[in-house]
Amino acid sequence: MRMETENREQRRISRRSFLVLTGGIISAISLGSLPNTRFAHASASEFPESECRVRSEADKKFLVAYASKYGSTAGVADVIGKELCSRGAPVDVLLIKNIGDLSSYRGVVVGSAIYKRKWLPEAVDFVKMNREVLRRVPVAYFLVCMTMCEPTEENRRKVLAYLDPLLKEVPQVKPVGIGTFAGALHYRNLSWLEKMLMKFIGAPEGDFRDWNAIRAWANDLQEVHGLANGLRPTIVNV
Repeated sequence: MRMETENREQRRISRRSFLVLTGGIISAISLGSLPNTRFAHASASEFPESECRVRSEADKKFLVAYASKYGSTAGVADVIGKELCSRGAPVDVLLIKNIGDLSSYRGVVVGSAIYKRKWLPEAVDFVKMNREVLRRVPVAYFLVCMTMCEPTEENRRKVLAYLDPLLKEVPQVKPVGIGTFAGALHYRNLSWLEKMLMKFIGAPEGDFRDWNAIRAWANDLQEVHGLANGLRPTIVNV
């Protein structure tokens, strides 16, 4: 009994020490007391962009706009764009920060990673700044969250709630669909501090994206939007 009590106390001390340590590191970095590169270094992530062309250039295109932190959401956006393209839709897949005028699009899919239980700020700002355009065309949202590694209804309800602030703030934009997908977590893409935190909370490492589910969701969007089939698309990386 005494040994068990001592072990429990040691675990409490260890956890408290860890929190003190990480809290101190975060404070030091924010104050500039430590060199950021030492803790912020992470492997380069890929953020693909592409353009899908079809024979008829008269039709307005569709846009898949995304915000991604480490590249996991970028991969989801890329597959959604390719699925829409394979169904005959001219599609642009672009990082949100690289998007300009939306007038050439007849439908928009907006997606983001979930970070700190929210869409990334640039995704939220994109919807807010373009609300007048987006309310006049079909719009779908998707989010990528590690909680969906276990795709239960309870987890889906939990992650859908992360979009509630956006839905309330921009009620003019009414999405025709909301996709909820698991992401990928590779420690090599994380900074030193983030890696320590992920390991401490036991976050699973690996790629948990269900590509069949992602393609099926994109295909449902194709049916909702009434896209034409039978065209000959060509994907161009940009």
